[in-house]
Amino acid sequence: MSDLTAPADIDSRLEGHRVELTGYCYRMLGSAFEAEDAVQDTLVRAWRNFDKFEGRSSLRSWLYRIATNVCLDMLNAGKKRARPVDLTGPTPLAQAALNPLPENTWLEPMPDGRILPSVADPAEAAVARESVRLAFVAALQHLPPKQRAVLILREVLAWKASEVAELLDTSVASVNSALQRARATLTDRRSAATDTAEPLDDEQRKLLERYVAAFEGYDMAALTALLHEDAVMTMPPFDLWLQGHDDITGFMRSLGAGCEGSRLVATVANGTPAFAHYKPNPDGPGFVPWAVQVIDISDGAITGMHCFLNTPRWFPLFGLPDHLEAEAA
Repeated sequence: MSDLTAPADIDSRLEGHRVELTGYCYRMLGSAFEAEDAVQDTLVRAWRNFDKFEGRSSLRSWLYRIATNVCLDMLNAGKKRARPVDLTGPTPLAQAALNPLPENTWLEPMPDGRILPSVADPAEAAVARESVRLAFVAALQHLPPKQRAVLILREVLAWKASEVAELLDTSVASVNSALQRARATLTDRRSAATDTAEPLDDEQRKLLERYVAAFEGYDMAALTALLHEDAVMTMPPFDLWLQGHDDITGFMRSLGAGCEGSRLVATVANGTPAFAHYKPNPDGPGFVPWAVQVIDISDGAITGMHCFLNTPRWFPLFGLPDHLEAEAA
């Protein structure tokens, strides 16, 4: 038996794989909390069954096998998560209404630090960030579970076809066929490219600075100048989504007028820039949580504002304070 038999060593070795496994399970499941539950289940199963691990594969491969089985079991019910833009067409501002759908309907945001392990290779880091974008993870949800696993393992994690075949107890030919079908599905659902969060260049940083100034100042003319003409705004858990800077700014002047005077605090989510959105506290001084905004940027303009409104769920996940003092803002 290897030196991993010592319980303390097992714990540290297993824990060292948590972030990359969480990233894998998040891509598979589209849910931040289900991904963390799946990883915890994976690590517990590995710890309990370590005496059966005979070293025929690496510890990492063995953990991915367990994690894949956990995810496939969770996906057996056929459920998949979506963005509002995946379910309906855009709503004209004149018909805008806020209709919530159950939490398990929605693709969830995820802090970068929980799903993107540190890597030295910039190209590898770029692929990892691209593969956790909301649009990419949403596209993965349209694949059957095993195709989803094959595509992530082959295209994102760069496993060999033979390694994936061994993990899934299938043939290399079957893996290659699944990958071909998965690629075809994703090509049909190809979304516009989005600039990822690190490293941002000067132009992107200035664009975000102008966005913060326009949003906090509730300057709709300035905001319009920053938004792509086909920009979208989503607000899970509501199924409503808006397209075009006129409808977005019109909504912010009407149903969204309570956001005037808000403050934004920078963070990162899904490999892209994000902000914690705090509204003025209606019951006293300072500001209270309202949304996590995940921002899409492309070609020097903001193309998406994805506002996740369930702050008791999201702010603790992102390690964000539940109150912002007026002085700090």
